[in-house]
Amino acid sequence: MKPGILLLGNVAPPRIIELARLAESVGFGDAWIADERFYREVYSYLSIVAAATTRIRLGTCVTDPYSRHPAMTAAAVATLDEISGGRALLGIGTGLSGLAEMGIERHRPVLAMREMVDLVRQLLKGTAVDFKGEVISFQDGRLNFTPLRADIPVYIASNGPLGLALAGKVADAAIMEGCGTPREAEVFVGRVRGAAKKAGRDPATIQCIARLNCCISDDSAAAHNLLRARAARTLTGFVTPLATLEEQGLALPATAIASMTGIPYKAGLAPYEKLNPLVSNQMVDAVTLAGTPREVADRISALRRCGIDGVIISPAAVAGDTVDRVIRRFAEEVWPAIDAVRRPS
Repeated sequence: MKPGILLLGNVAPPRIIELARLAESVGFGDAWIADERFYREVYSYLSIVAAATTRIRLGTCVTDPYSRHPAMTAAAVATLDEISGGRALLGIGTGLSGLAEMGIERHRPVLAMREMVDLVRQLLKGTAVDFKGEVISFQDGRLNFTPLRADIPVYIASNGPLGLALAGKVADAAIMEGCGTPREAEVFVGRVRGAAKKAGRDPATIQCIARLNCCISDDSAAAHNLLRARAARTLTGFVTPLATLEEQGLALPATAIASMTGIPYKAGLAPYEKLNPLVSNQMVDAVTLAGTPREVADRISALRRCGIDGVIISPAAVAGDTVDRVIRRFAEEVWPAIDAVRRPS
């Protein structure tokens, strides 16, 4: 499996094209664009990237059941698949960014994802659909074009046990953010593949992908420092709850976590910088990929030995370096150095 890259719509169109082309040229397999409100619109950006590339697969990381009706998502991803010549991926999650501003409540999120997957897949078959779910409904409608593929891969992103179980039951792959330790990876993989087995699916067919912020530098300390506030946000569990922090001795103090209560998602990283003195390098390593190429390769190898099939990186660069160079170094120095590991049977 080739690595994936997560890009944000916080850059201008020429720049997103430049980054995607670079990722494709150095061997990344997937380019994901975040459906992050209120950056540039995700399907518009995926479309211009599709027109500017030829091989790399393209997907949302992630879209949700609330901000767009899933029928519109089905139309959008089918259009992207047609534009790109069959390279579309659909990454979904329960959503967070922008929902408060739009007055949208995340009602029964895991069920909403399940119903979203069911409706999208039915619509991609090109037939009329009458869907009456508990969260989502669609009355006797169909797409007014025939999708290129009915089996566009669906990835479910979640850090919670119910979301990961849903991925095992119905998705082609699961994505977990901040899954940086072997112990967390074991829990992640166990939840997904255990649910797949219970659902009568072959667990080996459900891929488990770790989504990690990444900074590569010959100055390991600088790389860790750059990602410290991002790690602090993850460690509070507000966006990305993790199952094994306490048992590994990697949890922030309860008082520190409580001090972040009520901070809105739109506030970004700035409020979490005050927690930086509490975040050790080991904590940064627990939820990100930071350090030299060899350090990062060794950490990914350890995750692979626990059943992680691949990684999606969100690249960042220390002062004096560039994101472009981080992308290139990951592909040319980190990925080839990862141990060849067979997935456990």
